[in-house]
Amino acid sequence: MPMSPLSKTVAQTVGVVVVMGSLAWASVPFYDWFCRVTGFGGTTMTADAAPEEILDQTIIVRFDASKERGMPWDFKPVERTMEVRIGETGLAFYEAYNPTDRPIAGTASYNVTPYEAGGFFSKIACFCFEQQILQPGERVMMPVTFFVDPAIVNDRDAKYVKQITLSYTFYENELPAEQAALDAAVPDADTTLN
Repeated sequence: MPMSPLSKTVAQTVGVVVVMGSLAWASVPFYDWFCRVTGFGGTTMTADAAPEEILDQTIIVRFDASKERGMPWDFKPVERTMEVRIGETGLAFYEAYNPTDRPIAGTASYNVTPYEAGGFFSKIACFCFEQQILQPGERVMMPVTFFVDPAIVNDRDAKYVKQITLSYTFYENELPAEQAALDAAVPDADTTLN
């Protein structure tokens, strides 16, 4: 039995909604993958080791730090700028301090500017690769090991870059279950004194 025009229209509309929903769902991971592969939007690369080739040409790397609103940590770069040779491994530190009386977990998002440099700025190791937990009053130095790929000097747009800014923004997240359970098991000092 053939479909009525109304049933056909409903079926087509449902099909369009399903396709659009699927595309919307897939767009976030696809965009993330695209940025990581191309360096689009200042997304940095990751590498296991620096290249063997180190050029005589240098580049200045600036370090920037910010926090989401409400994130109670103090967070800043130890050095504001560093001059490195292209291809050379650089090591920089950021300092974080938890001034509160409770453990706080945080994760850092990152990017570089100008955006053309994103595909040539690679991190070998970084505190941003995993969640950080600071105990009350804890102060830590968090390292990032990086290099600028020598291929930058041959790129049509990026070869004119003389300075790269590496920016981190820390966001507070929930404590892992085991840390939250441990924190809940420790009695509050105010309640034990009463």
